[in-house]
Amino acid sequence: MNKAVPVNEASVALTPAPGGGLPAGHPPVAHGKIGVLIVNLGTPDGTDYWSMRRYLKEFLSDRRVIEVNRVLWWFILNVIILSRRPQAKGKDYATIWNKERNEGPLRTITRAQSDKLSAALAPRDGRLVFDWAMRYGNPSVAARIEALQKQGCERILLVPLYPQYAAATSATVCDAAFDALKKMRWQPVLRVAPHWPDEPAYIEALANSITSELAKLDWEPEMVLASFHGIPKEYFEKGDPYHCYCYKTVRLLRERLGWPEGRLKLTFQSRFGRAEWLQPYTDKTVEALAQSGVKRLAVITPGFVADCLETLEEIAGENAEIFHHNGGEKFHFIPCLNDSPDGIKVLEAVVTRELKGWAEL
Repeated sequence: MNKAVPVNEASVALTPAPGGGLPAGHPPVAHGKIGVLIVNLGTPDGTDYWSMRRYLKEFLSDRRVIEVNRVLWWFILNVIILSRRPQAKGKDYATIWNKERNEGPLRTITRAQSDKLSAALAPRDGRLVFDWAMRYGNPSVAARIEALQKQGCERILLVPLYPQYAAATSATVCDAAFDALKKMRWQPVLRVAPHWPDEPAYIEALANSITSELAKLDWEPEMVLASFHGIPKEYFEKGDPYHCYCYKTVRLLRERLGWPEGRLKLTFQSRFGRAEWLQPYTDKTVEALAQSGVKRLAVITPGFVADCLETLEEIAGENAEIFHHNGGEKFHFIPCLNDSPDGIKVLEAVVTRELKGWAEL
């Protein structure tokens, strides 16, 4: 005589009823949706000291961002950096702050990218739900994954908004997502979109951006710099491929424009601390070009999908000042792709490709 086998109530509850759907009496459960979560680096909640301090502490405590000895770094961060840097960075953010929405431009633009992606792709498959998050600050990756799951997203495509992979950017977005999943009893299925340094739509969008922006000017730049966010040289030597992806993007962009090598030059910006970072440095290059007699210069930032402090304040502000101070006359910053039609086409191409097998697009 066979012994009775204990029945798992949850498995019975989730067993589809004849004809599909949930069985009679089953509590309402949102299901059947597919989430798309785009994630950018982050922005503080305000320009005041405490908002800046919270943001900087979260960002600079990430072990992928800062890899030095943890005990030494704890002292440097908490005793030195966080006692001084929040005031200075708060003033910088104030110069680019979206006062109408009372938020940083990165939050404004990322929200718009998510909304426009939804408008473009959601009508093609009613199961799609689009959302956005910040790796540091708000809305957090964990909060938005939870929100998508509550809306019935059993599958989520995570899209780190970095065309060129680096451990300190793309990988740490994955870290945040996996940390969130570790705390969930019922995990959604997660798929991660890879970087896109050579995506044809991306190269085409960058080329269009350069040609259309330069066409607006009543002067022609002698050189265009493609400035990427830098990383410590040590990270590259340990195996981070970021450097190679940046050069690949610039090579393809130069070929698409039909320019000689000296017309489009790659540089790295935003170094922090005393260690050597990837070179050539953007600010030093701008200074040297001006001192050598270059009078007209344009700069594009292909590694950023949305304008932020590093593009609006550092490039359009600081580097323009460096150029003029050292003898340069004409300086033009080419905005990021942002939520422009071409910028959304790039994200559409990435999302559509990575949703294959999940959605009907």
